[in-house]
Amino acid sequence: MSVISGRGLSVRTIALGSVTALAALAAVNQQNAINAQRKYPPQGDFLRVRGVRLHKIDTGGPGPAVVLLHGNGVTSADMEISGLVARAARRRRVVAFDRPGFGYSERPRGTVWSPAAQADLLSAALEKMGIEEAVVVGHSWASMVALALALDHPRLVTGLVLMSGYYFPTPRSEAPLFAAPAIPVIGDALRYTIAPLIGQLIKNKVIRKLFSPQPVPHRFSAEFPTDLSLRPGQIRASSEETALMVPSAAAHARRYSELPIPVTIMAGTADKISDPHRQSARLHDTIRHSHLILLPGIGHMLHHIVPDEVADAIEAVGKSPGLPPI
Repeated sequence: MSVISGRGLSVRTIALGSVTALAALAAVNQQNAINAQRKYPPQGDFLRVRGVRLHKIDTGGPGPAVVLLHGNGVTSADMEISGLVARAARRRRVVAFDRPGFGYSERPRGTVWSPAAQADLLSAALEKMGIEEAVVVGHSWASMVALALALDHPRLVTGLVLMSGYYFPTPRSEAPLFAAPAIPVIGDALRYTIAPLIGQLIKNKVIRKLFSPQPVPHRFSAEFPTDLSLRPGQIRASSEETALMVPSAAAHARRYSELPIPVTIMAGTADKISDPHRQSARLHDTIRHSHLILLPGIGHMLHHIVPDEVADAIEAVGKSPGLPPI
């Protein structure tokens, strides 16, 4: 009996110790999130739309509008640090949103934040801002949001520039691992405890892969608010988007040929995140009037590596006429 009791005590002790350790880790992560927000306070301003608080950078000005949409895992700061906001703002009003759940924008539970849902919210935000027409630029995951805006809100979008995008469903080996924090209950426990720690351990490797084969630019390393991306709330947003990637592409793939507006598709031939041939080149074949720009030897973060070429593409698509009405 004493042996059994001892074993029982040991199990209870281990369980209690584990719970205590996880609670302590959650407290540390919560404090780290607070510290990150103090270190990187919001730049720009806020807009409440349909009960959702959105954070945005808006350069203002009378010129035609350009809307910049960042990819998964980052914030609107990615567009600013790349230099793209400043370059596009030379001739146009530029608006860069934190998409729902990223940076300082809310991502309420109860909504599946698919590209279509995000497009509906952003179109309402632009309407509230008095923007009736815009060129929309989407990078990586946000290329699907840009396409959803053009497909579901055709009067708003006058042209698209799509960078390093994902457009057609293909197997994603990383999805089960990175989508785990999106699972209800279990995912909540993960993202408040070990997920931020894992993120800290792998962040440099992930960032290097994003930029590969180019080195990570000094400005990105020095200025990008990586700690904001490791907050539990943003981990949930990133994980949900990883889980939504394949079904979202499948939902829209049949509609791409409907687009009557100018579309410029940009991709680096050395992109290790989104295959430029299976994705960008295939989209060009699907949208017959599109313009494809393949950049030799460039990786996934092309707006950091060749921001002038991207700014030129934005200006060109903004001046290109759409297809004549059928």
